Amino acid sequence: MARAWHLKSRPTGMPTSDNFELKETALPELGEGQVRVRNRWLSVDPYMRGRMNDVKSYVPAFQVGEPLEGGAIGEIVESRAEGLAPGDLVLHMAGWRDEAVVAARGVNKLPNLGAEPQKFLGVLGVTGATAYFGLLDVASAKPGDIVFVSAAAGAVGSVVVQLAKAKGMTAIGSAGGEQKCGFVRSLGADQVVDYRAGPILKNLAAAAPDGVDVYFDNVGGDHLDAAFALARNNARFAICGMIAGYNDPNPASFRFIMRIIAARIRLKGFIVFDFQSRMDEFYREMGQLVASGAVKAQETVTDGLENTPDAFLGLFRGENTGKMLVRL
Repeated sequence: MARAWHLKSRPTGMPTSDNFELKETALPELGEGQVRVRNRWLSVDPYMRGRMNDVKSYVPAFQVGEPLEGGAIGEIVESRAEGLAPGDLVLHMAGWRDEAVVAARGVNKLPNLGAEPQKFLGVLGVTGATAYFGLLDVASAKPGDIVFVSAAAGAVGSVVVQLAKAKGMTAIGSAGGEQKCGFVRSLGADQVVDYRAGPILKNLAAAAPDGVDVYFDNVGGDHLDAAFALARNNARFAICGMIAGYNDPNPASFRFIMRIIAARIRLKGFIVFDFQSRMDEFYREMGQLVASGAVKAQETVTDGLENTPDAFLGLFRGENTGKMLVRL
């Protein structure tokens, strides 16, 4: 019997282990155009918290009593789909479980880039594509720009820092604590702000005395407000995530939001799937950067399907450096 994590109840505020339930589930017989996949790697990501609420969003809400979903790398063990054979490694969205039957249209064979399979859940997957398109397209970042990246030790933020440096920009990252700040420095960041060491606005002003041209937002809250305060004229903000408010029923207000007008700030939210048609470009460009060592992957790995909720909750406790993964 396959096993899958189900949403047992909708969380209020910070989720707990009581919101999840691991169940055995019988897989259906394989139909035409389907494959059976045995998962090797699972991704857990902050956006999944929003899907646990019963609200309309850009992806459907998880349903109580139903299996959870997320990015996964698996090996095909049985196929009734043309072009997909046992032994093929594929990327798909039937995560939070050890095995799944998936329609062929819902899987993608891993590109032959000479990379370890789990990298396609991180730097060569949605994580890396979010950083790549968010920085270069949404924020229109260019050589010479001063780029501020929140959650710079996280999955997306750590890639943004490295991309900014590879493209000739000044990179300023925020992270919490000496260890994570040291990691961000090791990525090549020009300045690092420890948000636990004092007010983010004061410390960012010291790190960026000339202000910032680009803000890549993974946090929201006081980080976003500090970026408003220090934005240079015609600054561009790419709004990727706001983890500071995901479990907070009373999100932060902004003291400096009116600077959008005076500084002519362009602020744009985005979803990586908007760029799905350009993934070949991403694989080509990021594959070269990874192969050359200009962009390195950092992973925090939790072992065992039974520990998937703990890995997910660790995202909100700041337990990951780089990409959080579950290895089966």
